[in-house]
Amino acid sequence: MSDETFRLRVESEIRTLPADAWDACATVSTSCVESKSALNPFVSHAFLSALEESGSVGASAGWLPQHLVLEGEDGEVLGVCPAYLKSHSQGEYVFDHGWAEAYERAGGRYYPKLQVSVPFTPATGPRLLAGSGPQAETVRQALAAGLVALAKLRKVSSVHTTFLTEPDAGALQAEGFLPRMDQQFHWRNEGYADFEAFLNALASRKRKQIRRERREALENGITVHWLTGSDLTEDVWDAFFDFYMETGARKWGRPYLNRAFYSLIGERMPERILLVMAKRAGRWIAGAINFIGPDTLYGRHWGAIEHHPFLHFEVCYHQAIDYAIAHGLRTVEAGAQGEHKLARGYMPVITRSAHYIADAQFRAAVAHYLDRERRYVAEAGAELSELGPFRQQVVADANGEP
Repeated sequence: MSDETFRLRVESEIRTLPADAWDACATVSTSCVESKSALNPFVSHAFLSALEESGSVGASAGWLPQHLVLEGEDGEVLGVCPAYLKSHSQGEYVFDHGWAEAYERAGGRYYPKLQVSVPFTPATGPRLLAGSGPQAETVRQALAAGLVALAKLRKVSSVHTTFLTEPDAGALQAEGFLPRMDQQFHWRNEGYADFEAFLNALASRKRKQIRRERREALENGITVHWLTGSDLTEDVWDAFFDFYMETGARKWGRPYLNRAFYSLIGERMPERILLVMAKRAGRWIAGAINFIGPDTLYGRHWGAIEHHPFLHFEVCYHQAIDYAIAHGLRTVEAGAQGEHKLARGYMPVITRSAHYIADAQFRAAVAHYLDRERRYVAEAGAELSELGPFRQQVVADANGEP
């Protein structure tokens, strides 16, 4: 790569790496004034270490950390990559169960595989963490090559890197990774002064629908509160965890995150968390957790112990838009799937992943499938955008570009 010597190694625990070294690699160029705000919350040392130290991620969960570290001659950490050895395909949100079944029917062994992602988090962000210095492109390419080397060393069937930025996708494709596209629904802030200004950009029927939803959601004496920073007490986390367990058990069977995880993130990154909580008759009844990025509010999951008409839409979608407008954020990402978001101003957005398949014959079959899938995703996005609530519709990619 240059006259300098680089060294790649694998760490099985993120805590063995200093937080400032990891976060320096994870911080990218931004137009934001505060350099700290350039750090995507999900690839921060605080978030990833909370997953590991709480036991939400680890061998017992089927997510064995294999973080890739690139060092210079003097031992300086130049780049890192959050990676996990997986014994299943749960908690990823880019689905490959069909690939696993097909490969094993043909006599292959699909698991273990290597997963490069933020566990349980379908949010676009950097995965080849190379910082913003003059060597960033070189470091990114070295990390991409390192993933192929690690796959061979661990004798895995495949490497899956999900919810990628464009620079990461380009570096991985140069190493033979197959590109994949999917779709989410994101809200874009077009400089709205307030929620009413956003509503004025919608067709009349959609405006009326959202106003009705917001009005009826707060009937029965329900109030909604934004909690962040010092508001995130253990009592609040207790209430939110009850919501998460009740709703997660019904939707997924077994929720991924444990109670200790929430205490850790509340302690380590409280200013990057927004809980939107609903209260009735003096007690919390529902809530949604959001993470605050450089210019994006990331909605993650919600839960409730009481169910009221339109409360889900209010807590998860409308309040997120209110917060983004009030704080000058450009985007709201409301998580995976959900065409119901379209009517509430969240438009189709292309997301990216890249996949390294070791077996040549299997790789050819997957490549053929992905070629057809990409065409379908693009066509579906174009069709859905025409059904959106705005007077003029556009399809964007995960970087917000049309």
